[in-house]
Formats: sequence, structure tokens, C-alpha cells
Amino acid sequence: MSAHAMTVAGVMSGTSADGIDVAVVRISPPHPNRKDKGAVRMGHPHFAQPKVTLLAHEAFPFPAALRRAVLAAMDAKAISTAELARLNWRLGLAYAEAVKETARRHNTILDLVGCHGQTLYHQPRAEAYAGRKFACTWQAGEAQAIAAALQVPVVSNFRPLDMLAGGQGAPLVPLLDYVLFSDTKRGRVLQNIGGIANLTAIPAGSGPEQIIAFDTGPGNMVIDWLAQKLFGKSLDRGGALAAKGSVLAPVLSAALRHPYYQLRPPRTAGREQFGRAYAAEFLAACRKHSKSSEDALATATALTAETIARSYARFVRAKMKGRGVDFILSGGGARNNTLAAMLAERLEPMGCTLATSEKFGMPAEAKEAAAFALLAWHSWHRLPGNVPAATGAKRAVVLGQISYA
Repeated sequence: MSAHAMTVAGVMSGTSADGIDVAVVRISPPHPNRKDKGAVRMGHPHFAQPKVTLLAHEAFPFPAALRRAVLAAMDAKAISTAELARLNWRLGLAYAEAVKETARRHNTILDLVGCHGQTLYHQPRAEAYAGRKFACTWQAGEAQAIAAALQVPVVSNFRPLDMLAGGQGAPLVPLLDYVLFSDTKRGRVLQNIGGIANLTAIPAGSGPEQIIAFDTGPGNMVIDWLAQKLFGKSLDRGGALAAKGSVLAPVLSAALRHPYYQLRPPRTAGREQFGRAYAAEFLAACRKHSKSSEDALATATALTAETIARSYARFVRAKMKGRGVDFILSGGGARNNTLAAMLAERLEPMGCTLATSEKFGMPAEAKEAAAFALLAWHSWHRLPGNVPAATGAKRAVVLGQISYA
């Protein structure tokens, strides 16, 4: 199938379960005469990197009842099949409504939708179950309901084939990171801070096989849980609450000994490691040293900053090259001024210049949704979408499943 320009909506709801981001992008193949060795290396021999232009971005908070259902399902040790079926369909309806409203507000006609879905469970390494050992993942959100409501094909279920090819099914955003941010002279680190924090490192002048990408650890997940538990707020807006507290050094030091941080990339994290149970234990540890709720938030914020900085220092810094490194923040955590200040304190001595993705034409909250629009475009054209250097897969594969209207 020859590649052609399409207007694609990408849909994302992350591990924070705070709502739905929709990004509408125009994706066009480059001029056919252009040569791009990097594209060939990724398994795209017929054209180079596509052009991605953001047309619109909207965010829709989950209704309170739906958010409670999502969080309960992610943290449940057991849940009924009826609840899972209802949640799968309810999410599909919510995604459809969000995309339809975005298209209406911006008077846009869509050709395709790429929907990541809501991760309810992600087990990237093989474990025994019913007599076999295997890895598995599940992203909820009935794609056929989206296609039927919008009368547009929908690509979903992006992770499984990468896992079946030996990868961890994540991270999948590095494709967009490479297309938008690779530079011949400057190294770039794309640090997304959602519920889980993940980075993509692109050395200056590198091809996609030199990308380094992995989950650094908790992003907003512990911070948000504490904000809700201690202050009745969905998040620490701007980091204002954490700014009033002091970091509890013994708690931070103990938290940094978590075995996840000893794993070498590729690696992925989720609520399985850093969800509600972990946050409750973290709060209990804080209470042994201080009764101040602000101190607990400050310490959780420092945990996110420290694990990002240590991940960069240990696994990335020595491999970066070029005239400097742009450390580009995206995701909801990019709006946390206290977290950004902590990151600057740790990263600037290592030669990093902090920025947000807006400086490069992509709003912080839109990048992940835009990534799944690009992945859907690749899937539609039967082009590989995973970056094996990032996921650990043995080969590049065409991701996702298509639901027709």
C-alpha cells in the first residue's frame, strides 16, 4: 500500500486515569525522492520520515464515576467479568465522545483514529499461569464502539505484537520522538511525566537503532495519590503543595532502593509496582518521620525527580553526543513547577538544558496522543511502528488491530 496523507486522531488515557487526551494531526509522507537511511533501518524502505503537523488538541476529564471504576479495576486483585466487560464498553463510548467533540470543535474530518486504550494490566515479563509461562497486557476500551460512533476506522491494541516479537510492549512513543525531535547537532532526551515517567534519548545524528528508551519509575502516580488522600485534590497543581514541604531524606533514600531501579533497560513500570499499595506504604514511611502532609508530597516529588536524574546519569549520559543535550519535558508533570525545579537542579550540572515540548511545537499534554495517531498511520500503511532498540523486540513489526466502521 503506497503511503498517503491522512488526518488522524490519536487518543490516550494514561496510568494516572485522570482523563482523555485527543490530538488531531495531519501526517504526510515526505517527497519520494528524499533519502533517509534512518527510515530504511527502521524497516521503511520506500519513504523517509513522515511529516507530522498538530492540528488540534483537547483534554477531557473522566466523569467521577468512570475514574473510580478505572482506578478500582487497575488496583483490583480480583474483579468480575461483568465489571470488566462494562468498563471496556464504557471506555469505548467515552473515547468516541471525546474524539467526536474534538472534531466538532475544530471542524475537522477524520480519516483514521488511533486509540491506545486504558491499561488495566501490563506484565512485560513471562510468568507462570495455568501451566504456561508468558507475558501479557490488556488495554481496555472497545474499539469497535469508537469506529461505529465515528464511522471511521480505528487502530487499537498496539502492544501485543511487539511482546510476541520478544519486546516489552513499551515504550511506543519513541517513534514520534524520533520523527519530531531527532537532530544532527544536539542530543535530545524526551522525558514524559504521566502516571509513570518514561524517557526517550536520541543522540545527535543518530539512527533509530541508537535510541535509548525506558520507564524511569513513578511520575505523577504517587504524587496524585497523596494529593487526593491528604488534600482531597486530584493533583498537586503546579507543585504548590510540595513547595511548602521539606524532603524527608531517610524516606527518599529507602525508596530509591526499590529493585526496579536496578533493572537495566529496556524496562517498563506500572501500577503493579507503584500503584495504590506502594503509595500507601510510602505515606506510612513518611508519617514515621513527619506529620506534615506537605512533607510527604515534597518527598514523592523528589522521588520522581531523583529517579529521572539517576536514570539519565546511569543509562544515558555516556551515550549522548553533540553540542549539548536538550532535556524536553512533556505530560502532566511538565506543569509541576516544583518538580521542574528539582529536575533542573539535578540535570543542569550534567549539561542538560531543560525545556518543554511546546518550544518544539507540541503541547506537553498532546505528545502521547499524537504518538498513537502516528502509530495508527503506520499500521494503516502496514509499516512497522515499534522501535526494537526501545522495547527490546527482536524485530520491527506492524502494530495494532483495525476495527472498521
